[in-house]
Amino acid sequence: MPQSSDAAPATTGTATLTASETVPAAGPVPDSQTLAAVRRRAALAGTAVSVLLILAIVLGSRLLRDFDSALLPYAVATVFLAFGVAYRYTVWISAPGARRLFKQGWRSLFSAENFRSAPTALPRMIATYLGFQKFLGARSHARWAAHQLIFWGCILAALITFPLTWGWFTFTSGSGSGPGYEMRIWGIKVLGFDSLNIVGWLMFHGLDIAAVLVIPGASYFLWRRMKDRGAVTGQRFAYDLVPLIALIVIAVTGLLLTFSSIFLHGGGYEFLAILHMVSVVFTLIYIPFGKFFHIVQRPAAVGMQLFKYTSRREDEQILACRRCHELIDTTPYVENLQGTMRDLDLGFDEWAEYCPRCKRVLRGNAYLTHVKKGFK
Repeated sequence: MPQSSDAAPATTGTATLTASETVPAAGPVPDSQTLAAVRRRAALAGTAVSVLLILAIVLGSRLLRDFDSALLPYAVATVFLAFGVAYRYTVWISAPGARRLFKQGWRSLFSAENFRSAPTALPRMIATYLGFQKFLGARSHARWAAHQLIFWGCILAALITFPLTWGWFTFTSGSGSGPGYEMRIWGIKVLGFDSLNIVGWLMFHGLDIAAVLVIPGASYFLWRRMKDRGAVTGQRFAYDLVPLIALIVIAVTGLLLTFSSIFLHGGGYEFLAILHMVSVVFTLIYIPFGKFFHIVQRPAAVGMQLFKYTSRREDEQILACRRCHELIDTTPYVENLQGTMRDLDLGFDEWAEYCPRCKRVLRGNAYLTHVKKGFK
């Protein structure tokens, strides 16, 4: 955006910023009608997704013939989860910055040109950025390992729990008590196994394995939230601590159910089952409105990473910092960021043309010039 008439331009050696550049203008405040329209769209999207999920449950369970009524609370919670995710996602992409990220990210994901020029780029980025999250390793190896434990534990639990809850796949025994079982998906037999061998053990203890993965990962982050000063400073109980506590409660109660059935002959099983159910239902309903919502947002970020990668492969011009001339990123990526800033009417989109170090230096100089001097 153009600078104000009294703005002094940044120079290579001793760049300065004016007060108008230092204190950005507030973004546009949506009026009540705009907010109401966004909420209506979000409610419609949530309702549509919920109805589709209910239809999928009914049809996938063969008109509820394979649906286990004991799992009804979990199924109802997943319907609320679907509504909440669709509602929150619709509200999220209604904001200018998120809308631009959403459009550019998904456009890059489904671009035929990107697939032709770099056919392995998308699978590689899904594996490294979405799956193994290598960007976390640059911050801390311990945080990366803990996040991987939580991620794969939750993925395993979701792959088992959701289809079972919806009645999409079932385990049946011809004799009624085993040891031979059949796993059926949508009523079609896909696998037969003996519950007494290693395959059978893995089938019936998959959720226990998931719990063993989640507990150390969530415990590490909970410990870090208690001890690390940087984490403690900005944390919020409901946003940062409740998700970790919920994961630990789910995992521990799940393991206790197995312990009760094997070693206590079912002692306390009913109480543990209710406690486990309550914790799972609470967590599923909480996901769209807490920290776990980043799980839904992350795929769009993968598309943005692909956009950056393909821009570099196409020999796009690399923009240099206006102050120190260090290379920042490709011109299309910086222009995309500036477009987001203009959409938000922030008034300082030229800052995207500075490297992180120079931004800190310029902000410090502006503070000394326009704020600190008032105390001399």
